Amino acid sequence: PLVGEPLPDQCTCGEDNSIDHAISCKLGGFVNYRHDNVRDFIAKELSTVGLDTKVEPHLLNVRETALPAGAITADGARLDIRARGLWSIMDCTYFDVRIFNPRVKSNANQSIQKTYEKHETEKKKAYLQRVLQVEKAVFTPLVMSTSGGLGREFKNTLKQLAKRKSTKTGYAEQDCIRYLRLCLSFAMVRSITVSIRGYRGRGRGMTAKDADEFLYCMD
Repeated sequence: PLVGEPLPDQCTCGEDNSIDHAISCKLGGFVNYRHDNVRDFIAKELSTVGLDTKVEPHLLNVRETALPAGAITADGARLDIRARGLWSIMDCTYFDVRIFNPRVKSNANQSIQKTYEKHETEKKKAYLQRVLQVEKAVFTPLVMSTSGGLGREFKNTLKQLAKRKSTKTGYAEQDCIRYLRLCLSFAMVRSITVSIRGYRGRGRGMTAKDADEFLYCMD
């Protein structure tokens, strides 16, 4: 819909339309765009402070390593980011981003804190032991809500990243953390706006270039 026009009663996917549905609907590639936007920002910031960073690294095959039930064991599995040296010189940390809508039914019947913990736990169940035992590295889930809030692990990561950014740039640590939080918040607002007003017809998914062009037309 154009700016100023109401949302249509029905989404292109066939479901009843609403703000919450528009945020969560996977048709059009907006959910993936939102995820990739956050992933790419964190990867860029990790690289900016001098860390060896890779986006979507492949994990080593599990082979005969015994992993707990629920762990992802498929060959060719990937996580969102790998960075070396965030916590100490020799460490290697794998990150995986999850963004959730706190207003959907599966999240609405519990406190927001419990919801963050639930999503962190699900990510750890899937990847933690594989990363620890096979990669010999650290795994950190980066959980964020569409309202802009962060899970505990994400907050801790930003604090450490702000320390590294402060050391490299000379800016106060509190200014660096404020910068990181503001950038993430604006990235979320940007992606939500595109989700609500974007096109959901047939064709390729939303890209960063598409979003830039769309938001420029809205100005």
